[in-house]
Amino acid sequence: MSRGGGKGPSLKDKLDGNELDLSLCDLNEVPVRELAALPKATVLDLSCNNLISLPSDFCSLMHLVKLDLSKNRLQQLPLDFGRLVNLQHLDLLNNRLVTLPVSFAQLKNLKWLDLKDNPLDPVLAKVAGDCLDEKQCKQAAVKVLQHMKAIQSEQDRQRQRKLQAEREMEKKREAEQRAKEAQERELRKREKAEEKERRRREYDAQKAAKQEMEKKTKKETVQTRKPASSSRAPQPPRHKHSWSRSVLRVLLFALLCVLCTLAACKLTELHRQPLCISVNTLYKDVLAALQNHKTLQNLLQQNSQQ
Repeated sequence: MSRGGGKGPSLKDKLDGNELDLSLCDLNEVPVRELAALPKATVLDLSCNNLISLPSDFCSLMHLVKLDLSKNRLQQLPLDFGRLVNLQHLDLLNNRLVTLPVSFAQLKNLKWLDLKDNPLDPVLAKVAGDCLDEKQCKQAAVKVLQHMKAIQSEQDRQRQRKLQAEREMEKKREAEQRAKEAQERELRKREKAEEKERRRREYDAQKAAKQEMEKKTKKETVQTRKPASSSRAPQPPRHKHSWSRSVLRVLLFALLCVLCTLAACKLTELHRQPLCISVNTLYKDVLAALQNHKTLQNLLQQNSQQ
């Protein structure tokens, strides 16, 4: 067996019944694979070597019942050291251990423990006490297991509190996320309503503008037609006025003719002509009628005064 790993055919030669003595072999590491091939070796002595640490697969040697790791240079034990559930006797004398892994609490079958001559944490050192005889070493096993179980329970409680806090935080985040999503939905709903209202106002404005344009166009059309009709409307009065003037001219011309005829019949030699005789007779009749009309008016006026 070599110093580096303890390999070689001599490993089985060291097996005596169920005891395997690898002490004083100047080992720097534990030959875990070869040890796993010897399940009958329930008692393993690795004392007085140069071991600084144990490999993680060392905890697969669950058949171990008694383990001696004293007088090495171990600074810590594997985190899953508690997998060695069949371990009853553990000697860690004279190493460099400060603390023990929490899984140490799972060594429910541990009956004997020696932690002397290690730079232990003060609390752990006080719990372990001295291992000067069989009784003290048994008490050390019981007290250290209780102490590690208390630490494990506290860590479990802390873990539970942490998990609870994480769950509450997750619930809070979910609630905040739901609230945020609700706000976003409400915002989108409000924006949609505002957009709809904006489109409605634009539609109403366009409709009103269209109606105003149609109204203006209709008014302009009416105003365009109205001057044409008004320009044609005064024509009949002008025609009527022109006709009245024509009639008046004709009457004046006829009166002038009558006066000229009357003057000619009175003042010239034509008064003997049949036409002038008729004109003079007509003139006298008119004068007589006018005089009778005047006499009648005076008579009526006198009667009205009386």
